[in-house]
Amino acid sequence: MALWLYSALWYALTPLLFVRLWWRGRRAPAYRGRWRERLARGLGQRSRRSVWIHAVSVGETLAAAPMIRVLLERHPQTPLVVTTTTPTGSDQVRALFGDRVHHVYCPWDTPSAMGRFMDAFDPQLILILETELWPNLAAVAAKRGIPLWLVNGRLSARSARGYGRVSALVRPMLQCFTGLMVQTAVEAERFAALGARPEQLQVTGSVKFDIDLGTARQQAAAALRAEIGARPVWLAASTHPGEDAPILAAHQQLRQTQPQALLILVPRHPERFDEVAGQVRDSGLTLARRSQQQAIIADTAVYLGDTMGELLMLVGAAAVTLVAGSLVPRGGHNLLEPAAWGQPVLSGPHRFNFEHIAALLEQAGALKTVTDADSLAATLVELFNCPALREALGAAAQAVVAEHAGALERVLETVERDWPR
Repeated sequence: MALWLYSALWYALTPLLFVRLWWRGRRAPAYRGRWRERLARGLGQRSRRSVWIHAVSVGETLAAAPMIRVLLERHPQTPLVVTTTTPTGSDQVRALFGDRVHHVYCPWDTPSAMGRFMDAFDPQLILILETELWPNLAAVAAKRGIPLWLVNGRLSARSARGYGRVSALVRPMLQCFTGLMVQTAVEAERFAALGARPEQLQVTGSVKFDIDLGTARQQAAAALRAEIGARPVWLAASTHPGEDAPILAAHQQLRQTQPQALLILVPRHPERFDEVAGQVRDSGLTLARRSQQQAIIADTAVYLGDTMGELLMLVGAAAVTLVAGSLVPRGGHNLLEPAAWGQPVLSGPHRFNFEHIAALLEQAGALKTVTDADSLAATLVELFNCPALREALGAAAQAVVAEHAGALERVLETVERDWPR
């Protein structure tokens, strides 16, 4: 009954979902395209006997990327269908893999759309990244006997409470999974409390520790750093509304003691690029935009990273990184990207999506928490005034990444047991 009511609600709300896509398209026009894919219609060229990998947006796509690369190398004859739900996720898949994978939007979670999608691509194995839990996807996969795995599963205390309120829907959904590979024992306990069986749960660690910086990316970061020259450089990664103003205010304070300091500012969503550029100009700081190939000159105070797929490279050009989405209650983003480059990691207090990783970095002394413009500025001044401290924190962060790597191989070992023959 719970699944029937859930499905009925999806069907009833479908017209409003199209209105929402149109509304979001005011600022991000890509939301107004490819609507038929949301209903699993007009899917174009189809890959039969495929493996379906679903990653909701940019962060999940980047987490899945190392796994996808290995699977493409080990199983070149098996078609990979990679779905996302956002245009930015779509752009990321295409930038990373081009036509090596088949990309479409994930259909909305109705029984009919999921059935059409699985008819079209005939998946023999489904891999879902992190917390993309969809009841009809799970139910249709179970009915068809398709192995379904959660990969790099995470479940914050907040999300667990939310799922617990609809346990009549969540419990049978979880039991449709072949297994759930989760990041920590704490998350395994949360999934168990929601109804997952003990034999379904595996604690594999986070594949986000298995970061491959890549030779090309390292060379590009070094080239950008050479273009910038011998200046103090810090980066604010994946900012959300409400964060750019205090970040710019902190940068102005930093420049009082470090007048050559450069901020690389990277908004999370492309529809905000022009808005943030306007905020920088209004602040009185001089701006160069990467998308317009504007040169970084001596008086450039802010370099706007308004391109897609380059964040990890841009992080490599900095000496300190603030991981945003954490000064406001969005749950934070991937703290391990600057850590992999050997940088001190700064974060706001709201990082419930990465609580385990944050705890590891804090225990190593590699993570500093800031709450507002003043505390951010004070931390930046301290780090840039003391290179030895900055290097020590960066080395500690890099050691955390190295110590906890290996989840990817554990995930691959499990996935390949159910690989289509």
